[in-house]
Amino acid sequence: MADMELPHEPAAESLDTVLMARAGNGDHDAFRQIVERHQHAVVGTVAKMLGDPAEAEDIAQQVFLRLWRHAKRYRPEAKFTTYLFTITRNLVFNESRRRGRRKEVSVEEREDSANFHLPAPTEREPDSTLLQGELQAAVDKAIQSLPEAQRVAVVLRRYEQMPYEEIAKVLDLTVPAIKSLLFRARTTLREALRDYLDD
Repeated sequence: MADMELPHEPAAESLDTVLMARAGNGDHDAFRQIVERHQHAVVGTVAKMLGDPAEAEDIAQQVFLRLWRHAKRYRPEAKFTTYLFTITRNLVFNESRRRGRRKEVSVEEREDSANFHLPAPTEREPDSTLLQGELQAAVDKAIQSLPEAQRVAVVLRRYEQMPYEEIAKVLDLTVPAIKSLLFRARTTLREALRDYLDD
């Protein structure tokens, strides 16, 4: 894609603002560029928050659909990514609640579906690779067990390297509240992953 170079974040941010203004005027090409620039981050974030990569694409589509519908009303009062991930957060929370109401599935069935699916060891696959895969699966499962706000904060901080201030805006909380959320989340994760961390 031969679009403008993005040497640093402020330039990237102003490009998003320009593209959103054009999208607000019905420019489909500008909106396509926004999707291309951010869909990987949105899909990845949704997958981590829901623990369901298969459904992440659908939710991400809804995020961008909502973004398109609201493009006319978009005002760059906060960073574009804050706006984008606030929409993402709302849709993920809605989906989590919908699942909570719908799911009277037994714990065993739920754990079966979230199982690690690790291949049997072979001569070609060293133990270290298997352990790495098992650890990643355990981390993902531990993140899933966190309360909603903690989960969002951890995913945005760990995988999107989002600053505390921006996470605070996405979750509509103060920066100290975000730091407190992350502290509690890390304590919970450390406890859940104790078997892996102690070795």
